[in-house]
Amino acid sequence: MIVELLKILFGGLCVGLASSVTVGPVAVLCIQRTLSKGYFSGLFSGLGVALADTLMAILAFSVYALLKNYIDAYSTIIQLIGGCFVVIVGILIFLKNPVPQIRKNRAGHSALWQDFGSMFGFTLANFVVVIPYILAFFTMFNIDLDLSTEGMTMAADGGFYGKRIVNNVLVLGGFLLGAIVWWLALTSTINLFRKRFRPRHMLTINRIAGVVISALGIITIISVIIS
Repeated sequence: MIVELLKILFGGLCVGLASSVTVGPVAVLCIQRTLSKGYFSGLFSGLGVALADTLMAILAFSVYALLKNYIDAYSTIIQLIGGCFVVIVGILIFLKNPVPQIRKNRAGHSALWQDFGSMFGFTLANFVVVIPYILAFFTMFNIDLDLSTEGMTMAADGGFYGKRIVNNVLVLGGFLLGAIVWWLALTSTINLFRKRFRPRHMLTINRIAGVVISALGIITIISVIIS
């Protein structure tokens, strides 16, 4: 039982980590703040992104619950499409040059709650792009999340035993934990080499992130075809 719960938690953590490993505008801003304003500014900015991503994961699977029957019927096709989408995202990240954007950004002084809130709002404002991206990784890792009441069963004592609810909490908790781990690792690494860090180093980060994400998508496509 405990092993199964840990497996569910780990699955959510993998999705949260994988969907956060991108060097787009959000990551560039967090890195810029770490370099110009300090470690905690970058970290709180990243935590704002992590919370916004988790809320969008909840929103995404609220829609998923309504369309679950259709999604289950075409799960193989959806997994293939999701894998292809992830591969394309990885290629775009690999080819993207973030250096001009880093040099263009100029971070001023602000409180930590403002750093958190600004990135939280900025991420939510891009929900049209972020939600399909998150769904693609949930599909790729074959994580099932049901936010409907159908997953609840009646316990012998007359109360509700929500096995589905426990699973959902673990998945979403793992997702949030994975996102936090990424932003903690990223800002800590940038801060560690803060004095020696140059914008061109972001090119290397982009290349690695792009290869890793594309590889995950390719593995998903191959596993679907084999199965």
